[in-house]
Amino acid sequence: MERTEVDRVTCGGCALSAVGAVAAPLWWLSMPRTQRHLGGGFEGEGMDYTVLLTELPFVILGGAFVPLLVFMLLTRVRNRKN
Repeated sequence: MERTEVDRVTCGGCALSAVGAVAAPLWWLSMPRTQRHLGGGFEGEGMDYTVLLTELPFVILGGAFVPLLVFMLLTRVRNRKN
């Protein structure tokens, strides 16, 4: 693999990871389960802010690493065929 192609693959993986790290929490916030915890009830009753400490970090990490892992696997498969 040439150096410019390696640079493009690296930039593509980083960009995909950044997009995933931003998109995953936005998707997580739109889920009914999250809205139930953060939406609260009358005057904030039923608000459960512990989901921000327990679930949100895993959502961000998953959003960053899952697309990067898929991208890496697809790149390896493509390079084996060449």
